[in-house]
Formats: sequence, C-alpha cells, structure tokens
Amino acid sequence: MADNDTNRGKGREARRAARSRQGLAKLPYLRRQIPAVELISSEACEIIEANAETLMEEIGIEFRRDPESLRLWKQAGADVQGERVRIPRGLARQLLQAAPSEFTVTARNPARSVRFGGNSTVFSPVGGPPFVSDLDRGRRYGTLADLTNFIKLAHAAPPIHFAGGCAVEPMDIPEGKRHLDTQYAYFRHTDMACEATPETPGHALDAVHMAEHVFGRDVVASGPVVLGNINSNSPLTFDGRMLGALRVFAEHNQGTLIVPAVLAGAMGPVTPAGCLAELLAECLAGMALTQLVRPGAPVIMGSFVGAISMRTGAPTFGTAEATQMIFATTQLARRLGVPVRSGGSLCSSKVADAQAAYESAHTLLPSLLAGVNLVTHAAGWLEGGLVSSYEKFVMDVDQLAMMQALGGGLDISERGQAMDALREVGPGGHFLGCAHTQANFEKAFHQSSIADYASYEQWDLEGRLTAEQRANTVWKRMLADYEDPGIDPAVDEALQDFMARRRAVLSDRIEEE
Repeated sequence: MADNDTNRGKGREARRAARSRQGLAKLPYLRRQIPAVELISSEACEIIEANAETLMEEIGIEFRRDPESLRLWKQAGADVQGERVRIPRGLARQLLQAAPSEFTVTARNPARSVRFGGNSTVFSPVGGPPFVSDLDRGRRYGTLADLTNFIKLAHAAPPIHFAGGCAVEPMDIPEGKRHLDTQYAYFRHTDMACEATPETPGHALDAVHMAEHVFGRDVVASGPVVLGNINSNSPLTFDGRMLGALRVFAEHNQGTLIVPAVLAGAMGPVTPAGCLAELLAECLAGMALTQLVRPGAPVIMGSFVGAISMRTGAPTFGTAEATQMIFATTQLARRLGVPVRSGGSLCSSKVADAQAAYESAHTLLPSLLAGVNLVTHAAGWLEGGLVSSYEKFVMDVDQLAMMQALGGGLDISERGQAMDALREVGPGGHFLGCAHTQANFEKAFHQSSIADYASYEQWDLEGRLTAEQRANTVWKRMLADYEDPGIDPAVDEALQDFMARRRAVLSDRIEEE
C-alpha cells in the first residue's frame, strides 16, 4: 500500500512538473487592456507640480563634480552658483517637450524588443543586490555564476520581458572591472533587451562600445539598445559619476532612467506629498539635462519609493504611503508625456514568507493598476534589496503571470462569452464535460507553477512542502531546461578582445574620472 501511495505521489509530482513546463513560451510585453487608475486628483497633481517648480527655482539642484553639466545649464538660462543650479520655473518642462513619449529598446532577438510608454507594461527582474540566497546554500555574496544563473532564469521565465541589469553584483570580480563581465553576461546568455552599467562615465562608454560590437554602430546610433539607470543622490543632488554616465548614454542616443530613491523620513520628508515634490524636481532636472545633451534623447521618469521605520531606521515597502506614491508618480509622468518606471515586488522580509508576499503584492498590483511602463525589481527582490533570492524569483514570476492575465483585460470574444457552452449545458447541467470546456480547459486559467491545490492528504503524502520549497525545485528545473540563445562567434570574439584590452588598463578599484 505504501508503495502505491509513493508511486501516486511521484505521478502527481511528474504531472505538476509537466504542467509547469507548459506555457514556458515567452510572453510578449503587456499591452494593458485595462484603464489606468487615477488615484490622485488632478488638483493634488497640480500642487505637487507647483511645489517641484518652486524647489528647482528657489532651493535648486546640486550637480556635483561635473563642470559640463553646469555649463549646459548656464547656457540654457539657469542660475548657476558654484555647483547649485536654480532652474527657472517652466524651463525643465519646456526642455522635456523634445523627449519622446514612447520609444523601443531593440533586443538581440528583434521579437523580444520592448516598447516603453503608452499602454505598455514591461516586467524586469531584481537588480543590484550584493547578496544571493537559496534554501540549499543560504545567504552569501553573489558571484558571476549567480549573475549568470539569474540571467538564464530571466531568459526562461515567460512573463519577464526585459532582462534588466546586474541581477546580483558579482563580488568575485574586482569592482573596477566587473562591469565588463556583467555586460558580457547579459549580451551572451539572453537575447532580451537589457540595461547597461552606469557606475562611471567610463563604464557607461564601455557598455556602449560593447553594444556596438553586438548590434553594429549604425543600429546603436539610430536608437536605444540598452537603458542606463541614473540615480540622483537624494535630496536634490546628482553626483559627477552619474552625471557623466547620463551624458554618455544621452550622447549615444541610448535610453536613460532617471531614478530618485526617496525613502520618506530619510532622503525625503515624512509625508508622501513632500516626497513627491522632491522626486518630481529631481526627475525634471535629470530628464531635462538629457535633452540639453541631445534633444530627443529617450528618457524614462523613474521612482524608488518607500519609507523608513521610525523605530529602526530600516526601509519599509508595501505600505499605504508607498502605494500612493506609485500611483502619483505614474500620473505625474503621464502629465509630462514621458514613460515611467516604478514598482516591483519589493519587500523588507529576510525570507520568502508571508511578509514578503504581502509587501510584494502591495507594490506589484498597484504598479499594474497605475499603468507603470517599466516595472523593475519585479522578481527575486528580498531583504530591502540586499538579496537576490532564487526561490522568491520563482514565486514572483508566478505572480507576474497573473498580473499579465489581469492586465490583458476581460475576454469578450465569442470564446470568452461562452454562449455555446451555456446552450449546450442548459439549466441544472454541468460544464466539466461540455465541448467548450474540453476545448479550452488547458489554457482557461492561470496555471501556477508552485501553488498547491491538492487535498490535505495529497499534500501530506508529498512531503508537506511549502511554496518556497516547491520554488526551489522549479528554479533548478528552469536552469536545467535553459536553452542557450547562442551568439555569433565573430561577435563573441570581438567582445572578448575588447574586454581583454580594457582589463589591461583598468584598475581593480573604481576611480574618479
């Protein structure tokens, strides 16, 4: 009897594995068929916009250690005193009118190119943590092998549309040279579009040159093949490294993400409206600078919002205030006519538990409903962004597939109306065996790869596995099933040669440029 129970358990596990393999075809980026929710009133938006203009005009923005940015602002008519730039009311908005309201980032595989703006929503995985974790080896520093694994997982995950950038820092490579290996890993192990490395102007330029080897110089010059993530140093400051990288990306017609990290109570006021005025001022200043460098350069308004715990000083996510700021940021970007980046599956939890799930859901769902164009950190984020988690990556991807289904809107086609099924079954009947159900049951609903819908007895028999334990099995299977997109040997040789030449002259440490 026990052998029969074991065999039945193995059979169910095999069927679950087969179901999780179904639908692994890559999903196209989401073109939302649901209206964007306008949570913030137009009057509130106007107040925030006026306050942002006041901040730029009266207090000003500091552009540190970058004389060229100061020169550009002075030439445009701003009041430049030292490194403090006071921007006349309306000037940044006027400059931003040259920026495109929508643009496409070309992928190595053209079918996986993504468009930002309008009704598009693009999901991108976690980026930037120095640590990784999984149930087998625990929390540890990330390596190049881990980075490669996360790129492969992103490549395989159906609802990840954009590979992002630096899913985990490869801490086993010197900081002054790791940008080369990071960029190469993205160009080699996925054919999706990706970000570039922006730590310094030199690193940004290396990324552009590597992209030219992959795509060709003419393609790169004609439009973006990478996005560069440019963070302000809130409050109201940009540093020289980021400014230099911003100018490199804009000069080469590549996309930039201008992203203030405004955590209420630390880098911003304790109130959402105050944070939003600061965030908008920084975004306007950074985005306008891209247009001073190159009118028409593609740019995305970004935000990283949350708060700090007034008891511990640690960042918090998934709060009501953060949700308000996600909706407001998205509305403000639409009013400016530029694409917007926000949201994700953010949490403060140290493990993939109920706290992680709740906080992530309260960030991810608002991002979809608000109409965010680029949802970053959408899979794998843990511990306030310090950790990239293998198991949480899988759990988040499961939720992204549901968000994709929700954003696709209600099916009101002939199939969706199901009138033939209603006519066939009639009063008092059952729909399980009708022709419509038989024809559609396999793709009728979202099929979770990790949720357990079995009876208690089945769950008990199969080892009482948690969602995190089931996710552990899934990510290993995804890596085992990963299909290498390949790369042209001549392109690969050119990249390797470029990297070798650059390693020979770069220091192991990041130096001021």
